[in-house]
Amino acid sequence: MSKLFLSLHVLAAIIAIGPVTVAASMFPKAVRDGGNPELLHRICRVYALIGVSVPVFGFATAGVMGVTGHPWVVVSIALTTAAAFVLALKVLPGQEKAIRTKDVKHLAMYTGIFNLLWATVTVLMILRPGSTTGA
Repeated sequence: MSKLFLSLHVLAAIIAIGPVTVAASMFPKAVRDGGNPELLHRICRVYALIGVSVPVFGFATAGVMGVTGHPWVVVSIALTTAAAFVLALKVLPGQEKAIRTKDVKHLAMYTGIFNLLWATVTVLMILRPGSTTGA
């Protein structure tokens, strides 16, 4: 069962988080250059909702593997929560405002923070400090 949950967790992360990070990163330039920021914002919104499955499958995986209380999992949960708040409270509302006003002030910074948080979680998932799997 752990292999199933882990597979779903990784697939959800790739399918959901990847498009959000790319679309959010492209958004400020699209606003400045007259691209299609509405489409990029829609991609961010839709894939953010799908992205909720990532921690759901992550908790299922950690529970089955019995690692829920391990420090690297707890830190990953905290960073994932922080990334979700940055996306929900800064990036998405900032995009909505930028579509109306063409002002992308601070939006690239918040997008960068969001991306950095996810990159850190990804590294923690790969390194798994204290892991006995040899990784």
